[in-house]
Amino acid sequence: MSGDVYWLTTPRLALRRVTHDDLDWLAALYSDPDVMRYLGGVKDRTKAEEILNTRILQYYDEHPGFGVWMTVERVTGTRLGCHLLNHIRGESIVQVGFTLEKSAWGKGFGTEMASAVLRYGFVDMKVPRIAGMASLQNHASQRVLMKIGLERRGERAFPHPDYASEGPMAWFEREAADWQADRGSA
Repeated sequence: MSGDVYWLTTPRLALRRVTHDDLDWLAALYSDPDVMRYLGGVKDRTKAEEILNTRILQYYDEHPGFGVWMTVERVTGTRLGCHLLNHIRGESIVQVGFTLEKSAWGKGFGTEMASAVLRYGFVDMKVPRIAGMASLQNHASQRVLMKIGLERRGERAFPHPDYASEGPMAWFEREAADWQADRGSA
């Protein structure tokens, strides 16, 4: 893939916009019970297409600079998952998050790109506070959120139907000023 489609890169990874051409890949990801275990359960192709159109593509236009992006391996262009910086559904809170296919688990990809997305949110987008959340049972995602610099702040539940069935989730957040102070001048 051409490097000009990537808008954020790390040593091993790159982000690009998700497109309609990614539907088959997204549908496969959303149908994997292991991947979707902590993300509301498996979703069929129709639901994957609905998510693609409304929560990904439409969101790009409604919230410039924010969204869900395809995470790819820089050398090969292979899709590995998605990273995001967007609003928690039904809230004004901006969150950082990620979903990776099983072949990408345990390789540090989630942490590597989530760290870059968090920096982008604080430095480039000037977001004053960024949150993260994970299922109480999803210890791997909780570790990633702490590694990138978010702080555990207890548990929170949200009324939006996408989250309500989960009940309380592990809640993380960080103020931009505190994050930058920890990193010097970031």
